[in-house]
Amino acid sequence: MSYEIGAFSELVSLSIDTLRYYEKLGLIKPQRSTNNRRAYTDNDIKWVQFIKRLKKTGMPIKSIKLYAKLRYQGNATIDERLKLLDNQMHRLKTDQNEIQAHIAFLNQKMATYRQIKAEISKTQ
Repeated sequence: MSYEIGAFSELVSLSIDTLRYYEKLGLIKPQRSTNNRRAYTDNDIKWVQFIKRLKKTGMPIKSIKLYAKLRYQGNATIDERLKLLDNQMHRLKTDQNEIQAHIAFLNQKMATYRQIKAEISKTQ
């Protein structure tokens, strides 16, 4: 199936300006119709969803641009793409460990306050 930019914009929940910006960055490369209008496909929908997911993981736009460039070069670049994804996974796991440490800190502080409250209640 083929979609013009307006319909595609609605399907992927991105503005037309954002799609044009992504195209300018080289993230997406829509086909062109005979009258030179952008013609997006179902594969483009999946690709944009993937880009959006990479952004949600916090992957820098520079890395997403490189990933897109490698993707458009074909299967010979799979190892390089895997490395980019592995680097992002490492960043996420580092962030996860940091968040876990913050949660532990807050839990400890809350436990301390609950203990103080309990002690105050006993003396009243």
